[in-house]
Amino acid sequence: MRILIVKTSSLGDVIHNLPVVSDILRRFPNAVVDWVVEESFAAIPHLHPAVKEIIPVALRRWRKNLLNRQTWVEIRAFRQQLREKTYDIVLDTQGLLKSALIATQAHGSKCGYDADSAREPLAARFYDRCFTVSRLAHAVTRNRLLAAAALGYSADTVLDYGISTPEISAAWLPNQPYVVLLTATSRDDKLWPETHWLELARQLRGQGYITVFPGGSPRERERAARLAALLPEAIAAPAMALPELAAVLGRASAVVGVDTGLSHLAVALKVPTAAIYTATDPGLTGVFGSGFHHNLGGKAQIPSVQAVLDALRPVLG
Repeated sequence: MRILIVKTSSLGDVIHNLPVVSDILRRFPNAVVDWVVEESFAAIPHLHPAVKEIIPVALRRWRKNLLNRQTWVEIRAFRQQLREKTYDIVLDTQGLLKSALIATQAHGSKCGYDADSAREPLAARFYDRCFTVSRLAHAVTRNRLLAAAALGYSADTVLDYGISTPEISAAWLPNQPYVVLLTATSRDDKLWPETHWLELARQLRGQGYITVFPGGSPRERERAARLAALLPEAIAAPAMALPELAAVLGRASAVVGVDTGLSHLAVALKVPTAAIYTATDPGLTGVFGSGFHHNLGGKAQIPSVQAVLDALRPVLG
């Protein structure tokens, strides 16, 4: 059996879809699973050893360069790559019009959410088979239920993201236990006050933990460096690709992060995680896994430093 998964973005959504691969391989050990994903997130499916081929798509970049000839050359090459194989199932777990249109380019039975279940109801018109999945379920559960319905198995097995900590050599990492603090997110209203980060880091240092501040963009790394400079022995991490960052997260004693895909990655790696929400409700899209994790806060809420420390007490002491 050959299956194509269409889940292109965003980072958290792609991570939420990893358990689908584990579920499929548990039920069909000889299945071959390919995955269509935005080029900037292709490193995430690569972390799952059961994903055979990753087909990168560049919708975000292409939309900005539609008048560029190279864009259309890349689009044609992408469509040709999708059509090279025939799939038993083409599974769109995204439920958007853009993902449904991508699914139509592949050879195979197209499966997805019905109009009442999809994030964009129009997407359902492009599937050969549609399935009802509650919109009140967590995103991870929705993905698993859709795949189970399309392939005819039960999704009541143990949740397994199927990934492990990559191996890297990072001389800058401390030799003593450390906690990763993920301060950056896509929107300013999702940020946690810098004074809170500083106090949290001081409290953790008092408990014997070094704090590590990663940052992706130059602006995020500037914030990380500014915070680390105000703290004893704190580390502002250098620029890293996703596999390197996954390795840093996977070795941490714990992770504290705002509403960002990297918090979900930490949970997928079974690292004790406290996720901080200040502008969104974590009920349906918060961190979710089989290891130790906490969702704190919600819309128009600012969790306290003490709330974070209390959440981590069972794993940090």
